[in-house]
Amino acid sequence: MLELREVVKHYRVGDGEPVRAVDGVSLSIERGELVALYGPSGSGKSTLLMLIAALLRPDSGAVLVNGCEVSALSEDEGARYRLRELGYVDQSLDLLPGARVIENAAVKLWLTDARNAEQRVKPLLHRLGLGERLRHRPHELSMGERQRVMIARALSTDPKLVLADEPTGNLDTRRGREVLALLRELCHERLMAVLLVTHDPQAAAFADRTHTLCDGRLVKYEPDELFMTPALRVGGE
Repeated sequence: MLELREVVKHYRVGDGEPVRAVDGVSLSIERGELVALYGPSGSGKSTLLMLIAALLRPDSGAVLVNGCEVSALSEDEGARYRLRELGYVDQSLDLLPGARVIENAAVKLWLTDARNAEQRVKPLLHRLGLGERLRHRPHELSMGERQRVMIARALSTDPKLVLADEPTGNLDTRRGREVLALLRELCHERLMAVLLVTHDPQAAAFADRTHTLCDGRLVKYEPDELFMTPALRVGGE
């Protein structure tokens, strides 16, 4: 579903050395597979997601989604790709201020002229614990609730590829685990390919595979022993 082939994206700031945000990354993710990409802030994770979302073009290498090289898409084609084929959970919490939760979650469905958009997204909002907030507006929500509305919006069109940029960043530990468990459940249930980038080590416990991105390169994931205790493993493994 997703294949990265030696993808490179460097930035130059002033006259200094180039910043190697993504430096020869190769990775593949199949349908029904949730892959976590772990790394600290500034390691290149968000840049990699923007390349996959066709918001940036790589300096070299190829980004293939279902066999299509997304880096070759025109601006209009890229917009259609993000609307119809991609679920993208970013960190912006960019909700429409006057719209209610159910309306915010249904935005992508409306833009694709889907019928019964609000009814289609309602079960997902219930699964995300927002069943009692459907008629609330963004200013009435906590940061964590806003994050879950963004997740519902990203998944509303039943995409086959989902990119999640720090989806638990605004959630407490309990709600974070619930959201990660739901992402994994929906990934397997809907046969989505999910790439989750995070600096939260607990996310690795919910992934089928975990990689570390360090200075723009994939390296072997070394789990933090703090997060390998039975209490924090899935199913107490």
